[in-house]
Amino acid sequence: MTKRNKISLVIMILLGLVISWYATKDIEFSVLINDLKNINPGWFFVACGCILAYFFFEAVITYILVRQSNQNFTFYDAFRVPLVEQLFNGITPFSSGGQPAQLVVLMQSGVDAGKASSALLMKFIVYQAMIVLNFIISLIIGFEFLIEKVNALAILVAFGFIIHLVVIILLLMIMYWHAFTKQLINYVMKPIKWFVKAERFDSWKATVDDKVDTFYLESVKIGHQWRLMGKIFVLTFFQLLFYYLIPYFIMRSLGYDNVNVLIVTSLNVLIFLVISMFPIPGGSGGAEYSFEMLFRSYIHSSSKLAVAMILWRILTYYVGLILGVVALVSRPSKEKKKIN
Repeated sequence: MTKRNKISLVIMILLGLVISWYATKDIEFSVLINDLKNINPGWFFVACGCILAYFFFEAVITYILVRQSNQNFTFYDAFRVPLVEQLFNGITPFSSGGQPAQLVVLMQSGVDAGKASSALLMKFIVYQAMIVLNFIISLIIGFEFLIEKVNALAILVAFGFIIHLVVIILLLMIMYWHAFTKQLINYVMKPIKWFVKAERFDSWKATVDDKVDTFYLESVKIGHQWRLMGKIFVLTFFQLLFYYLIPYFIMRSLGYDNVNVLIVTSLNVLIFLVISMFPIPGGSGGAEYSFEMLFRSYIHSSSKLAVAMILWRILTYYVGLILGVVALVSRPSKEKKKIN
């Protein structure tokens, strides 16, 4: 972990404290303490279990994908991958550091770089596809309610959906129309040449071409493994389902027993899309604002809304940062064996 990453981690923790203070500054401290005391521990532990299940399912997916080409890969090594991914997703803009961090962790565990890239590629494609599919399902389930509640965030939600959809379309185009897509990308990049030096532009173009070619070659390897892809789709569905259910169980822990689980889950799907639009690491600020906007119609108490938002943010963001640091400093299995 570089010095810059450490500084970013500290900044994000401090930013979280500032946002939490701002959300509760107009609420009496005694009221907040009373709401915290009255939390139903059973439902809250279920919410905690959901985020752990989210990490567990991603570890299972990683284990299945890597294990088929590396029999020495252990589930311990697989479990480090999503945790380190959460850490670097949370401290880099647009979650850009998660993918490279996963590759490094897999290579530390003795996995060949090419095999690791192939596994991460399949995981990424399925994950993006499920995000788009879940959004469509959410609209079908509660279209009228969601249109009414999402009005203030409609533009952000639309942009978030478009970004994920474009990513999927671009990946599929590279897989099935490689030459055409490569030419299209090069054509789109041409205006950049007007603003940067020729040497730098040529360097960027060569890097993009190399990435596109690598992606295509890896996609050819996995494109015909339909049974494996189907298994990963099912596991990814349950992985995201546990994540989307967290606000529902937090609301139950605060005493809201009559909430509609489908609507609440659908609202969290929208928040997931909105977060991807904010360049600040972890979507800080945007995530809290989206949660408040979408759930204030359910949680009328300002103190309980603040508590729900803080608990949700702790589970979905800060737990990942903490566990990610632990996973990062933990030794891979092969190093443990050498020490023993």
